[in-house]
Amino acid sequence: MSQTYSLVNPYNNDVLGEYKYTSWEQIEQQLTLLESGHKTQQKTAAFERANTLMALAGLLKDNAEKMAKLITIETGKTISDSRVEMIRAVNATIASAEEARQITGESLDSDAYASAGGKIGVVCWRPLGTIFCITPFNFPINIAMHKIGPAYAAGNAILFKPGPQNTASSLFLVELCYQAGIPKDVLQFCMPAMSDLDRLNGHAKVNAVNFTGGTAAANAIAAAAGYKKLLLELGGNDPLIIMDDADLDKAATSAINHRFATAGQRCTAAKRLFIHSSVYDAFRDILVEKSAKLKVGNPMENDTFVGPVIHQAAANEIRQRIESAISEGATVALGNKYDGAFVYPTILENVSADSEVMIEETFGPVMPLYKFDDVEEIIPIINNTAYGLQAGIFSNNLSVIRHLFEELDVGTLATNDGPGFRTEHFPFGGVKESGVGREGIKYAIREMSYTKTLVI
Repeated sequence: MSQTYSLVNPYNNDVLGEYKYTSWEQIEQQLTLLESGHKTQQKTAAFERANTLMALAGLLKDNAEKMAKLITIETGKTISDSRVEMIRAVNATIASAEEARQITGESLDSDAYASAGGKIGVVCWRPLGTIFCITPFNFPINIAMHKIGPAYAAGNAILFKPGPQNTASSLFLVELCYQAGIPKDVLQFCMPAMSDLDRLNGHAKVNAVNFTGGTAAANAIAAAAGYKKLLLELGGNDPLIIMDDADLDKAATSAINHRFATAGQRCTAAKRLFIHSSVYDAFRDILVEKSAKLKVGNPMENDTFVGPVIHQAAANEIRQRIESAISEGATVALGNKYDGAFVYPTILENVSADSEVMIEETFGPVMPLYKFDDVEEIIPIINNTAYGLQAGIFSNNLSVIRHLFEELDVGTLATNDGPGFRTEHFPFGGVKESGVGREGIKYAIREMSYTKTLVI
């Protein structure tokens, strides 16, 4: 097996560089170093960790444009999207700093039950140890800070493995972490070969795995990890519901932002649109008109809205799924156009409820439309997927919103917004194959900690 890997710019195929995989010997050395870092963290007060994270937030802000350009070169994400990502990464780091000061337990009086009186239980949160943080290509810095930030705030050591495509931006991030004051025995970067991942996930010196990515990889992690803590943020097949009282112009804009931004490569993208029959035609016309005006092209240009997907193989997979839907009777309202790694925004109508594009997660800029008369008919269709991450609804009918909140198998329902809504301090995660545990800075800190009780 090759000891190196090469990376190319998905927009123009320029070679970005060749990098060495981290050898197993190096990984063993890193894990031993990080184990010694548990003591370093133990001696570091909460306010010191908070101050270090605030310093890191400042460095990320100061270097935001440089980092945004690296993200765009590596992934093909538009520069405007990359700049927004850096704003969120800074916010996640600030939130981690603030939460580092707020890790509080509780006290319990033992006389709540008979024959156990006279004691007080002091319940504290303590770090798990070394967290193996694995991030995907689509939000390389923001997702990294949603892992590194709370892991460090909780007092853990971190072994950080990004997607290979993000090697340069991730190495730069780690360097900024060191500049901010995170010690090297508390944070290490690694890029192991695929053949080493199972034994790394199962390694005795890895105390938890925090992973964002696909279900297949998560299954492999779970099989290898054994009894250690897992925090898995996986895929989604997220619905956006347009009711008869919706603001159609706002809903169409939201659908575009939540599906075609980042070339549709988001776990929370609006991957299926359910539109009430009374407004279907009007909504479709607005949606198609707005989508047709989106600029597709060079991701480094400020007004480009859709760049390439991550590589040609991803574009081929998206195209296959679109063509499969068309062969089953779907019609094209817009798009179905391709150029290398570019997939132009595509809107499909007359899509069968059991079509692959409706049931499976499609990681690209394709939007199937489904017309309905009553919300009861779409609930089983929405739930007929392995995923259950987030959903969005445009309506002011609280009764309908509450009913769908109870009936839909999702972790979050956003009203008058798309399913991609996320902010740093809200819990984030889903049900079914969309993952295990919750991110969101405060919640992630809890996931990467355990309770320890002193009885006095």
